[in-house]
Amino acid sequence: MLQDMVREYAQAVIKPLADTLDKASEFPAQTVEQLAEMGIMGLNIPEEYGGSAMDEICKVLAISEIACCCGSTAELLAVHLLVNDIILKNGDEHQKQSYLTAAASGKLGAFALTEAGAGSDASAVMTKAVVDEDEYVINGTKCFISNMGPEEGDFVVVIASTDPPKGIKGLSALLVDRDTPGFSLGKTEDKMGIRAAAVSELVFKDCRVPKANLLGKEGDGFKIAMAGLDGGRIGIAAQAVGLARGALEAAVVYGRQRIQFGKPIALNQGLQWYIADMATRTESAWMLTLAAADARQRKEPTTKLAAMAKYAASEAAVFVCDRALQIHGGYGYMKDYPIERMYRDARITTLYEGTSEVQKIIISKEAMKD
Repeated sequence: MLQDMVREYAQAVIKPLADTLDKASEFPAQTVEQLAEMGIMGLNIPEEYGGSAMDEICKVLAISEIACCCGSTAELLAVHLLVNDIILKNGDEHQKQSYLTAAASGKLGAFALTEAGAGSDASAVMTKAVVDEDEYVINGTKCFISNMGPEEGDFVVVIASTDPPKGIKGLSALLVDRDTPGFSLGKTEDKMGIRAAAVSELVFKDCRVPKANLLGKEGDGFKIAMAGLDGGRIGIAAQAVGLARGALEAAVVYGRQRIQFGKPIALNQGLQWYIADMATRTESAWMLTLAAADARQRKEPTTKLAAMAKYAASEAAVFVCDRALQIHGGYGYMKDYPIERMYRDARITTLYEGTSEVQKIIISKEAMKD
C-alpha cells in the first residue's frame, strides 16, 4: 500500500517537476511539505513522536519510487531518514521529542561528517567542540553536506572532536540548529547532478550549543556515524535502484517508439542485449538492497550487506543510465529527454556515503572476518 501510494504521488507530482527543479537548482519545498503530510518524512519515526512507525523495507520502497522520478528528491529524503535514524537510536527523550517531532512535520535534517581532509578517512575530522561550562563551543568547517542550502536545512548532526588526542575515540555527535549563533553556510556547490538537492559548506565559528545537545556519550561519535552510514548506504542503494529503474523504463519506451530502417529499434538484438543487462543488474541490486534492509530491520549485522547493496546498486545505476542514454542516441544527450538528467544524477551514487572503492574495502574486510 505504501509503495502504491508513493508511486502514484511520485508519478503524478514529482516527475513533472523534476526537470524544472533541476534546471533552476530549486529546493522542492512544496514536495517536502506534502511528503510530511503523507507521513513519509517521519516514515521511520515512532508514532509517539508524530511519525509513521514503518520499517526498513518501507524506507527503501519509498526512496526507490521517488528516485525513479527525481534523484534529487530521493536524495533529500534518504539523508533526512538517515538523520531520523541516528536520533532515534542515540537521542535521549528530550532530543527525540524536540527533533523527531520536528522531522516528522517536515523540518529537514542533515548529517555533517565530511571535511576537506576527512572524506573517505572519517578519522581525520578536525572540527573541534570544546566544553565551556554547560556548553560546547564548536569551531571548524564541514563540506559537501547534503540537505543544507540557502532555503533548506533546519538542523544538523555534527561529528566533531571533543578529545583530539584520542583520535576516533574522541569524536562526538552534536545536534545543532540552523539559527544557532556562530553557525553559517559557506559555499553552496554547483553540482553536475542532483541539482535540486543542495550540498553546502558549513562553517562553525565559536558556535555554542548546550551540553544537552550531545547525542549519546562523549566519544560515541565515530560509532554513531558508522552505524548511521550502514542505514544511509541502504538508503542510497534504494535511490540508485530507483534511478536505474527509471532509466530502464525510459529506454524501453523509447526503444519501442523510435523507428529506424522501418522498425522499432527495440527489435534489434544488440539493443535487446543492452536491455537484458540493464534489467538484470537493476533487479540484482534491488534484491541486495531488500536483503540489507531486511537484515537491518531484524537488528542483524548489516555492514557487509549494506556496503554490497550500495556498491552494486550505485554501479548498476551508472551502467543502466549510460546504456539508456546510448539507446536514446543523440536525443539522450539533449536536455529535452529526462535520461540526460538521470545520467547526471546517477553518477553521484558511486561517490557519496562512501565511494565504490571504500565499499570494496568494507566488503573484503567483512568477508575475511566471516
